[in-house]
Amino acid sequence: MPIANPNFAAVLLAGGRSTRMGRDKATLVIEGQPLWQRQLDKLRALEPCELFISGRCAGPYASAGVEIIEDSVPGLGPLGGVAAALRRATSPRVLVLAVDLPRMSVEFLASLLREPHPTIPRHGNFFEPLAAVYPKCALPVAEEMLGQEDRSMQRFVRGLLERNWVQARTTRAAEVGYFKNLNHLDDCAPDGAT
Repeated sequence: MPIANPNFAAVLLAGGRSTRMGRDKATLVIEGQPLWQRQLDKLRALEPCELFISGRCAGPYASAGVEIIEDSVPGLGPLGGVAAALRRATSPRVLVLAVDLPRMSVEFLASLLREPHPTIPRHGNFFEPLAAVYPKCALPVAEEMLGQEDRSMQRFVRGLLERNWVQARTTRAAEVGYFKNLNHLDDCAPDGAT
């Protein structure tokens, strides 16, 4: 599914500790496929000029043939992975997708890339920052926040919106389900995860 402006990088965020799940979410099997592979296939379908996985070099995706980027300081949450991708990418836009959003569609991600500006989905007052497009110029904001106590992605997005570096796009009712993430093994049962 080529994008009109293909000058973007894509990164799969797969470096979380999965503490609530009790096992590495990336290895969960959804419809016969490891979750990391399912999500990586979605990003590949978009034909980015650069493709990365943010996670551990020894992770289950180590032989995927994709450059793996480790956080410069482990344990800083998703912002650490986003910052690592922004630091590594040479493209002006970086599409971020979390490994634990199995219902996310390729078409929805493509619609974000078709927007004229980097775009963060929003549901009510809550941003959906882990299936979003960021500008590379957001790196200094991310790096500054990594040194602070509050490293929340919600705060990061609000800071970018205040600078007019991103735009928010309200999700339609039919799109809300794309953002149901997997945090506990019970979350997997309806989708056939094992």
